Amino acid sequence: MKGITLLALSIFSTAFLSFAPINKKYIVIDASHGGNDQGVTYGDFKEKNITLNIAKEIQKINGNQGEYEIILTRDTDTFPTLSERTAQINKLNPEMVISLHVNSSPQKETTDQGTEIFTQNSEVSRKLAEKISKKFNARKIEDRNLHMLRETKAPAVLVELGFMNNSVDRQYITSESGQKEIAQKFVEIINEY
Repeated sequence: MKGITLLALSIFSTAFLSFAPINKKYIVIDASHGGNDQGVTYGDFKEKNITLNIAKEIQKINGNQGEYEIILTRDTDTFPTLSERTAQINKLNPEMVISLHVNSSPQKETTDQGTEIFTQNSEVSRKLAEKISKKFNARKIEDRNLHMLRETKAPAVLVELGFMNNSVDRQYITSESGQKEIAQKFVEIINEY
């Protein structure tokens, strides 16, 4: 009887431990703006929708692989404040944070084109920015004193994906194929991190 009890306990322990959650690493993707905050707009195109579509696509491409989990600061058309976003991020203590944005300049149409990356005042943030820059051929990397970068304790970058008021950038960042390609590049960067 004692042997059967030990055997049952052993089987139960093995089964229970095999379902114990593993210590996952988190990557946070911040889809900027949302809700009443549209971000940059051009005709029917809104920054809040572009960043959300790309964030969700990153999460989808990442799938259910075991090494890390993609967490979004928002997955619907809501507006968590910057303080709410950074509080959520700091609670998770992720490996990295990528905040997605769309750029614009004062002119109706501009020749300014391409990705810009803003970093925290840290070496880790700059290294992440350099990896992103290589994938996206960024036009600049620059330290910035922005809330998302300043208040986030994890390595973070803010990425302006292109200029809404540049016709080439606009066509790319608003198209389904462009958004999928951007998301794929970020997943590759995360996998190489």
